[in-house]
Amino acid sequence: MDGTLVDTEPYWIEVEFALVAEHGGTWSMEHALNLVGNDLLVSAEYIRRHGGVDLAPDVIVERLLDGVIARIKESVPWRPGSRELLAGLRAAGVPCALVTMSYERFVDPVLAALPADTFATVVTGDSVTVGKPHPEPYLRAAAELGVEPADCLAIEDSNTGAKSAVAAGCTVLVVPNHVPVLEGERRVFVDSLVEVEVDDLGALVNQHSLDR
Repeated sequence: MDGTLVDTEPYWIEVEFALVAEHGGTWSMEHALNLVGNDLLVSAEYIRRHGGVDLAPDVIVERLLDGVIARIKESVPWRPGSRELLAGLRAAGVPCALVTMSYERFVDPVLAALPADTFATVVTGDSVTVGKPHPEPYLRAAAELGVEPADCLAIEDSNTGAKSAVAAGCTVLVVPNHVPVLEGERRVFVDSLVEVEVDDLGALVNQHSLDR
């Protein structure tokens, strides 16, 4: 979700800086970008170590969520082409899953701004045992859709997310945003979703199925 459907990373970064400053620590853009795509508890532990925030990781997560959700409710920062592609997939009857390491209460206001039938299932960071880059989130999403991971295309913007999807067996359409993403097996790169059509996604999955 973050970085592909909506661009909330600036919100997260703003809240991180504010939280660290509140506790008398120092933060940097380098630190902030190291957290892109991570499980929130992993990010919280990183903030504890590097930002000097003397709070339990779960408390840090809730503080971050409070700040970002407040900003989301004011304005949802959609990524170019994301809603249009989802509308095309919905019209074509392609089942979609949202696979995000954000927590359910953060995801809810974004989903509320989309048609109710946009996603057939939603996998959030607080609903899995192990988050990205582990394959569990994508394996669970494929299972809940009733399809094989090899027949799925994941759209990701980070190495962490791409690793998770590839490890699950998915083909990955990478749309780099705030952080560079490495080349790798079953990764296809585009600059933006604006020019991506539904048929393009099907062709990518079919091509990589033939390559296996």
